[in-house]
Amino acid sequence: MELPDDVVDDLRKRLRRAGGQVVAVEKMLAEGRECRDIVTQLSAAINALEQAGFRLVASGLTYCIEHPEEAAASGYPLDEVQRMFTKLA
Repeated sequence: MELPDDVVDDLRKRLRRAGGQVVAVEKMLAEGRECRDIVTQLSAAINALEQAGFRLVASGLTYCIEHPEEAAASGYPLDEVQRMFTKLA
């Protein structure tokens, strides 16, 4: 399944944001920052990763609905993409 360029760009942006947040958590730990601040930053990283996952699966679902035969032939029948979605939920 091919992802549209705008989806890839959005996913890369979200992953860079999550990566920056993880680096910030590591820095906060090294600095001995407050637990609540670290948890807030961890939560932001988790949310960024979840949103990237949902965006990816939403694009897959759209593709499967618009091109069911091609999706199934490339190993992404609708039921498989639905299972991927439930892994994230």
